[in-house]
Amino acid sequence: MAATPLMNEFPELAHLTREDLEDILNDPAYFQSIFHSLPQVKELYQAQAELGMANEAIARTNLSLQDRLYELRTETKEAFDNAKSMESRWKDLEREQREVYQRFNPQFLLLRLRHATTAQDDASEALASSFVQSSPLPSSGNDASDVDEFIREFRELRKVYHKRLMWGDRWASGQVPWEDG
Repeated sequence: MAATPLMNEFPELAHLTREDLEDILNDPAYFQSIFHSLPQVKELYQAQAELGMANEAIARTNLSLQDRLYELRTETKEAFDNAKSMESRWKDLEREQREVYQRFNPQFLLLRLRHATTAQDDASEALASSFVQSSPLPSSGNDASDVDEFIREFRELRKVYHKRLMWGDRWASGQVPWEDG
């Protein structure tokens, strides 16, 4: 019998007669028994069984790790939420810090000094106007204690005004050093 491509690929069938081969084709049970006896099929089933067992082992391992995975997922979510909360708080604190630092910024302090100087000038002028409007006529005689009290208050207000004015002038001319830091 000449070697056919079937015999080259499946040498295990080479010993079978033509009638046996035809019976294999016509009888599904006989085909199955011959098919499952082939070494390639046996190796394939063995490899499939080994892969199945390996998959089962991996699945058991995965199932044993499932609870810890869920715990880690929960912990991670909590940590992430906490980090987001802290990030938001950080931004609020940075904004508050900038606002606090701004109040001590040299330009802001100079502005406050100028406003305070103007307010001090207004206060001393208001005191003087009030005294002039409420003082009796010169012919009736001024009460000396009222005049002394006015002079003391007015002088104190003007002293503070002139000190602030002097510091503002020095500051504007660059004679007040500032250290950043």
